[in-house]
Amino acid sequence: MTTENRADWPLYEVFVRSRNGLAHRHVGSLHAIDGTMAVEMARDVYCRRAEGVSVWVVPSASIVASDPAQKESMFEPMVSKVYRHPTFYEIPPDVKNI
Repeated sequence: MTTENRADWPLYEVFVRSRNGLAHRHVGSLHAIDGTMAVEMARDVYCRRAEGVSVWVVPSASIVASDPAQKESMFEPMVSKVYRHPTFYEIPPDVKNI
């Protein structure tokens, strides 16, 4: 398989969870023929040294994102709702990964 053909493969975004109890974190992108191949390639590229316990791959074309130009109308209403922010209590020291 030549590298010229790989440019035509779909682009996938890769997310890795480093430990149980933590969230998946975006670590990069790669081209693959399908999801199965993308998971295998993601494991080989992003988890070479056992950095992860779980890998997610998502076709980049499937991701829908907010428009940065609409930041104020999208997120400003949340600022006035302080009851949604967990700043009024302390997390006990023995609670991990919050």
